[in-house]
Amino acid sequence: MATARSTPGGASRGRRAVWVGAAAFAVALVLWYVLTTLTGVIGSARFPSPPEVFAAFRQLALDGYADGRLHQHVLHSSKLVLMGFAAAVTAGVPLGLAMGWSRRVEAFVNPIFLTIRPVPPLAWIPLAIVWLGLGDAAKVMVIWFAAFVPSVINAYTGVRSIEPYLLEASRMLGVRGWSFVREVLLPAALPHIFTGLRLSLQASWTTLVAAELVGAALGLGKVLNASAQDIFPAMILIGMVFVGIAGGVMTCTLALVEARAAPWRQG
Repeated sequence: MATARSTPGGASRGRRAVWVGAAAFAVALVLWYVLTTLTGVIGSARFPSPPEVFAAFRQLALDGYADGRLHQHVLHSSKLVLMGFAAAVTAGVPLGLAMGWSRRVEAFVNPIFLTIRPVPPLAWIPLAIVWLGLGDAAKVMVIWFAAFVPSVINAYTGVRSIEPYLLEASRMLGVRGWSFVREVLLPAALPHIFTGLRLSLQASWTTLVAAELVGAALGLGKVLNASAQDIFPAMILIGMVFVGIAGGVMTCTLALVEARAAPWRQG
């Protein structure tokens, strides 16, 4: 009964939060228009006005900018992020689980991991260029490193956070091998794993923009770099907005996957 009573209140709070957020966004848009277009308090050289941003959006979407149109830049950047993110998660999550469960694996891998962990992902850009050139492979490598570290750490933390009574119960019931991994280890560590995936995805987009500043054929990072060189504030803002939109779409998709994989966390 307590759960049934709490559900309407939670839904009401959720709707109220959506309306408050929408109102705040509307107020920000009005202030932006008033301060830039109506009054000119903020000059276009410092921050573009809504008409200028719309004109830049139209140019990028229809005519193209930085050797491509909007959909080409978004798709290219999204492809690089997904490739680096998928490779990092495929390698990082199993490694983190193995390190968390096995003291021997941790003793063997941890010294190397602790050595490379403090290195910023962007510091790998020069080496990636030396190894792989200026193409997409170098960018995927840098994204891979940025996403790899959070996925390892959170998978490791998830295993180490498992309640001892769950491990004891599984031993008493004779759950071992792959059955133990599938029925005990993964479900118990899943909340931390998805936290790591969200952090990895965020790091992937942050790193991508920096990686695309050098030698990119297409991508939102190239749009930002070209518009900075052209002193084109409206196009800079468009590039930033679509980085946020693309990253937000991927984050929402990951949340849907989490809801299907761990339905017990919803409520």
